[in-house]
Amino acid sequence: MSKITGIGSTYTDYGKLASGKKIQTAADGAAELAIAQKLQVQTNTYDVGASNIKQATGLANITDGALGGINDYLGRIHELSIRSMGGFMSDSDKSAIQAEIDQMKMGIEQLAGTAKYNETYLLDGSTSNINVATGSGYSNVSGANSTLKALGLEDYNIMGEFDLSVVEKAMEKVSAMRSKVGAETNGLEAAYNYATNASYNTTGSQSRIEDLDIPEAISEMKKQQTLQRYSMNMQKKQMENEANLMKGFFI
Repeated sequence: MSKITGIGSTYTDYGKLASGKKIQTAADGAAELAIAQKLQVQTNTYDVGASNIKQATGLANITDGALGGINDYLGRIHELSIRSMGGFMSDSDKSAIQAEIDQMKMGIEQLAGTAKYNETYLLDGSTSNINVATGSGYSNVSGANSTLKALGLEDYNIMGEFDLSVVEKAMEKVSAMRSKVGAETNGLEAAYNYATNASYNTTGSQSRIEDLDIPEAISEMKKQQTLQRYSMNMQKKQMENEANLMKGFFI
């Protein structure tokens, strides 16, 4: 039985060396195995959270890029509106300016209506808030509404009397949206750094519990093999002595 136990122990040692894990079954340490499994779940949670945050950051970057484009359109509309106020513009000149303004407005509406991440529209007002699971809680990414109607520019026209402050207020709204997106992006970056750092440290704790010290394990296995050989040699010698003793009884 001792030989069988020794052989089984040798196979177990080889298995641990092959896997690099000192805890392979509950028999190797039930409490340690339970803790290691909990730590693995935590690590997976942080890793998935970090992946969610990266996607949310991509969404926020798309939003900011589209708002930047809208802000450029608004800047051009503001410039053209001031130009039309020169006092020397004919109706045909103003009509040409209004045609370009209409193109700018069309560009704003197109960006607001098509900016999306996957199937989530970002600037048409259909998305309010997006909660992102980070592994340790939630981060929020806000939706926005930069359509012409939301910006108050749906009927903006320089032909005749018009209010330039409408454009300036629209620019302020877009700037506020971008500021909010920027703040949320910074929050996402902080959450990502925490999730990746927590994952790294949790993995380290798990490793300290279940990873095998290879040099020490090899040394211990060689020591056990030497003891097994010594034990087998002693058993063989004992059996030979007993056989010689039995022969003496029959001479």
